[in-house]
Amino acid sequence: RVVEEGEHLAFFDMAYQGFATGDADRDAAALRAFVAGGKAPVVLSQSFAKNMGLYGERVGTFSIVGADAAERDRLLSQLKILVRPLYSNPPVHGARIAAEVLTQPELRQEWLGEVKTMADRIIGMRQALRARLEQLGSAQSWAHITDQIGMFCFTGLKPEQVDRLAREFHIYLTRDGRVSMAGISSSNVSYLAESIHAVTKD
Repeated sequence: RVVEEGEHLAFFDMAYQGFATGDADRDAAALRAFVAGGKAPVVLSQSFAKNMGLYGERVGTFSIVGADAAERDRLLSQLKILVRPLYSNPPVHGARIAAEVLTQPELRQEWLGEVKTMADRIIGMRQALRARLEQLGSAQSWAHITDQIGMFCFTGLKPEQVDRLAREFHIYLTRDGRVSMAGISSSNVSYLAESIHAVTKD
């Protein structure tokens, strides 16, 4: 309602569909609600690089939901003007792989199952990291680790703490404290938690 009343444009960036909850349909629920509402213009930028393992192929879509066929034609005309000098003819290999997976029922089901497996693993690593930090007796709340969803986690670490992790423990994350949950495994989650505890307990 806020978007509609403010006459805003709803822009969705969907880079990890399926990795947030393990359910690709559930991850698309907000987008679909906006499209079904039909009152606010909707733009979608979607990537299949991570959820299909197509890194380097630059596979994705840019979609705009127009009000009617006439608006669709106007939008398409303008997009073609923008696209032509940018890349003209993009590589098709990755797009063909994605299309094959999405349009063949057996492949699609297999892919959805693999995405769920990966999402469940990420969720499990979030739970394990939080549990180990709490086991260590950290005075801080780490609920945000399991409250967040998706491949990345904002740990809440300060830049100086991130620097200490790199310098003293050889753990590297962005200085805003963002860590890739996909890089955490059952063999390194305890070391990560112990290291985070060491730089946050003072």
